[in-house]
Amino acid sequence: MPHRSLYLAAYDISDAKRLRKALAVMKQFATGGQKSVFECFLTEAEKERLVREMREVIEPREDRFFLIPVEMRSPVRVLGIGVAPEDPPYYYAG
Repeated sequence: MPHRSLYLAAYDISDAKRLRKALAVMKQFATGGQKSVFECFLTEAEKERLVREMREVIEPREDRFFLIPVEMRSPVRVLGIGVAPEDPPYYYAG
């Protein structure tokens, strides 16, 4: 079984057409998220593919894309109305 790491992926895209394309890319990789921030459990190959596909979508002079590794040993702190994280009933890796 390939090793997966947790990442937070976020984007800020100014054009509606590119925004829709970015959302379509993120839906291939994300396990959860809100609006423009997503939780992704990725293998190294999936991470490279995600970055490559987002690079094809964004306009670097106008848009931003962040892929931030999350250290699982760090405590989770929530500001605002927090909801305890739950594992989905299954993960699909295709």
